[in-house]
Amino acid sequence: MTTADHPGSSLRRFVAQLVKFGAVGAVGFVVNLVVFNALMLTLLKDAPHRTLIATAIATLVAIAVNWVGNRYWAFAGGRQQNTAREGLEFFLVSLAGMAIPLLCVWVSHYLLGFQSLLADNIANNGVGLALGMVFRFAFYRWWVFSPQRAERARVRSESVRIQQVKAKALAGAPDGGFVGD
Repeated sequence: MTTADHPGSSLRRFVAQLVKFGAVGAVGFVVNLVVFNALMLTLLKDAPHRTLIATAIATLVAIAVNWVGNRYWAFAGGRQQNTAREGLEFFLVSLAGMAIPLLCVWVSHYLLGFQSLLADNIANNGVGLALGMVFRFAFYRWWVFSPQRAERARVRSESVRIQQVKAKALAGAPDGGFVGD
């Protein structure tokens, strides 16, 4: 059993990744908090449904910030070669995760009638982001930035490259790659 295969090292890698994800999330939280409150107190001050709109905009800005941090730091080992596909998958998971704080804000604001800025912040940035964090970590780790997926893509790419080299070598053979001509 190598050091990399040791169960303790697997747990350490998981914990390290979780801590990095948490640090990136903390930056995203601050971005979300600042954007949300800035919108609530300025541009959307008198807008109808301002809480939901501010939540959506703030979350989208935080998603962009979090993608960079997660791609290049927290999940760097599982980064995909196809950046556009990875970005799209990250965005889809993040949008699904965005539904969680939106639902929390909607329940708090419209169903329970808590309509203060403090209540909106607790629903959005407390309960909603905490639940959304668990959802996003799971999907980022096991789908978007999965080391197994990245390895399978690398193996497929290498296999295609080998086939192309073989085909080129056969085409350059005196018989054009046809045996018995």
